[in-house]
Amino acid sequence: MSVRKQQELNRDAGAALLDKIGPAILLTHSQSGAFGWPIADARPNLVKAIVAVEPSGPPVHDAVFKGAPDYFSDGPQSKPWGLAAVKLTYGGVSDASELGYVPQAKADRPDLMRCWRQKEPAHPLTNLQRIPVVIISTEASYHASYDHCTSQYLAQAGVKNTFIRLADRGIKGNGHMMMLEKNNLAIAAVIADWLKDIK
Repeated sequence: MSVRKQQELNRDAGAALLDKIGPAILLTHSQSGAFGWPIADARPNLVKAIVAVEPSGPPVHDAVFKGAPDYFSDGPQSKPWGLAAVKLTYGGVSDASELGYVPQAKADRPDLMRCWRQKEPAHPLTNLQRIPVVIISTEASYHASYDHCTSQYLAQAGVKNTFIRLADRGIKGNGHMMMLEKNNLAIAAVIADWLKDIK
């Protein structure tokens, strides 16, 4: 099954579930991160918040990891709608080709990937703008090199978000499957504290 078809099916199933149960918080992890954005886009009034735990990324192009001296490179463009393979609602856009992506000239730090963004002026992700979003990233995951790109992409598209590097909160050493590790309750507490603070 294609990535696009997976995202379409999960978007439609998630939207149907929200229609049945009412307002909810979306918690996504890894591959399901690419499902959360389209679900929220389809039912913005029923999504109270998005907790994106190392969501599928980085935006626009897949990451390719290589050896020294160039550790990172851009893979194929797997997300023509920036965060997803399926259509998301942008102001003034009817086709993904109108988004016109450009890469950062230089990465923020040597240990990070350079991010892809929209050409300026950026088009807003209109259906996601009023939904609180948090992105959680661990210290030792392969996501540590590019989750900041998802945060920056959302911010450029007018979606306020909180980017939490767990190491900055004293939670160190975790990998991508953090929910299975011994300190998972400490990570859950970070998420719970963020949820308490949203309005």
